[in-house]
Amino acid sequence: MRAIGIKGGKGPATNLFIDQIAKPTAAEGQAIVKIRAFGLNRMDLLQREGLYPLPPQAPPTMGVEFSGVIESFGPDGHEDFNIGDEVLGLAYGGAYAEYISVSTHMLVHKPQELSWEESAGVPETWITASQALFLIGEFQSGQSVLWHAGASSVSISGIQLAKAAGAKAIYATAGSQEKIDFLEKELGVTKAFNYKTQDWAAEIQSATSGAGVDVIVDFIGATYFQGNLDVAARDSRIVLLGLMGGGKLPEGVNIAPLLYKRVRIEGSTLRSRDLEYQRKLRDTLVEHALPQFCDGTFKVFVEKVFPFEKIEEAHKLLESNTTKGKIICVFE
Repeated sequence: MRAIGIKGGKGPATNLFIDQIAKPTAAEGQAIVKIRAFGLNRMDLLQREGLYPLPPQAPPTMGVEFSGVIESFGPDGHEDFNIGDEVLGLAYGGAYAEYISVSTHMLVHKPQELSWEESAGVPETWITASQALFLIGEFQSGQSVLWHAGASSVSISGIQLAKAAGAKAIYATAGSQEKIDFLEKELGVTKAFNYKTQDWAAEIQSATSGAGVDVIVDFIGATYFQGNLDVAARDSRIVLLGLMGGGKLPEGVNIAPLLYKRVRIEGSTLRSRDLEYQRKLRDTLVEHALPQFCDGTFKVFVEKVFPFEKIEEAHKLLESNTTKGKIICVFE
């Protein structure tokens, strides 16, 4: 079958090529899905560069979220799924290919209201956002939230989840006026701040009259660490999901707010979680988000769709940090 490989095992987007590999087989509790579309994620860029620690279950082929049609099953345990069902799913890897073997615990029946492209943009982003907001951030109705990288797919999902769950205020950061306008006018955040032209931490302190924010979801890391502590409310939670700004703190960071504000910081990577943990997150998505995809309350924002053969171009667009929403590749 066709799959995306990396010349030399790692490197820039120009190293991506269409390879021929063996079609996977389904183990116990797994299904073989013929993929119609798959979503790109920032971890894919890191994996391509050889900088992402893969879980032991992951195959060499990139890609963790997809939509497609069930072709067959392994022995036993395929829940309420049947051959021919249209599904979306999350995997440890292998979605950049025509077929994937995946646990049925990580499959979801595809809503008819969503296209193949939209469906492929749901699993990783919406499950990550749900985990960050509810499981780790312990968000409650009436609290405030700050989403960094506000126009990223995870933050776009998280903003919608927070609104639906009764957030009293939602703040976001982004790097262009176009993204600021999108966040405020399209998604309806309380206020978005341009980190290139504004001191976002000072602006949030002013907007909250010094009270700060209850839940902060951060993808940046070191360069935002002090700002996050400064805007954290008392008894707040900071959820660290990425290190786009580095992992080593600059000199002079004042960690005192950790103590006197009783701030809790927790990092998380979804891909390294065990199957049972991911299944629980899948069930949370089905219970709380799926109905709102069907009635149009939640939207999957797709920035651009590429044919499978244009994977190099798709990776380069993701690397540009100019997108608002998902980049999807399709098999035509």
